[in-house]
Amino acid sequence: MTDKVLIARLDNMGDVLLAGPCVRAVAAGGDSVTMLAGPHGRDAAALLPGVDEVIEWCAPWIDPQPPPITAHGMREFRARVEAAVPDRALILTSFHQSPLPLALALREAGVPWIGAISEDYPGALLDLRHRVGGDPPEAERALSLARAAGYGLPPGDDGRLAVREPLPDVTELTGGPGYVVVHPAASVPAREWAADRYAGLVRLLAAEGRRVLVTGSGTDRPRAQRIAGHDAVNLAGCTDLPGLAAVLAGADVLVAPNTGPAHLAAAVGTPVVSLFAPVVPAARWAPYRVPTVLLGDQHAPCRDSRARHCPVLGHPCLNRISPETVAEAVSDLAGAPRAPELTGGTR
Repeated sequence: MTDKVLIARLDNMGDVLLAGPCVRAVAAGGDSVTMLAGPHGRDAAALLPGVDEVIEWCAPWIDPQPPPITAHGMREFRARVEAAVPDRALILTSFHQSPLPLALALREAGVPWIGAISEDYPGALLDLRHRVGGDPPEAERALSLARAAGYGLPPGDDGRLAVREPLPDVTELTGGPGYVVVHPAASVPAREWAADRYAGLVRLLAAEGRRVLVTGSGTDRPRAQRIAGHDAVNLAGCTDLPGLAAVLAGADVLVAPNTGPAHLAAAVGTPVVSLFAPVVPAARWAPYRVPTVLLGDQHAPCRDSRARHCPVLGHPCLNRISPETVAEAVSDLAGAPRAPELTGGTR
């Protein structure tokens, strides 16, 4: 009897990276793991140790720009799931998402056993309805589902985030290790620090004698260039995801908002200065088990709102942070050992 498991995480890169410990637990006990990921998380799914195959599908109830639901699209989805022949499925969702629409689609595709974390009554949609109390980090929440389904991390796996190795050689871009990476962009504007403050930070770091690299996607490149100015190297659009992981692996510190690359830095063990807007809880979504300084007013009026655009004039939860404060945090972390359990407080 086989144990081929489909694990679904249908949102963004960071969400998929935080599923890594869960994936490794299932891979240790199952025969194979197929990852069902959305278009924004597909590349991250391919980076996770333990994943044998990736199916990309854009879920109309998850994606911020959802495609229409059509009979043809659902038939195509069913055919792709049937081709993977999963014996079981685990559906990973954020606390505010329901797993039940996907559970219904997987049932129709013939998956015989499905488990998920669900507060909603699942009827016949779930074989395992797992519940999680409190406010655990997202990686631990996902791992708890694997454990409830009978899978545990193998001996020697301490449950941190991880990516597949080896990573590519990026020294032509970075000039070798020992630099600070500034990644200004987030998936929504409510999580971003102002560009002029990033530019001021870059000037301060350069004046301290630090090499600074600014990263981002190709569409981020013009803003990244304004931030980099003449004091930093603009690498926005210059790497794929494995390349970005390699750039982060060689960094002393990453400065970033709550965004996928902050979790990618955690997966390669790089300390993070986290400019964290409280629109989602830091307890769940802060960089996981790496040295971190968390900046931002975690009690601001936007707290837990999941706002995409800041509802408070002037974006005070982040824009009251000065470049000098961030530069000081960089100095604190740059001298710290790259140990997993050193976590700074809110400042």
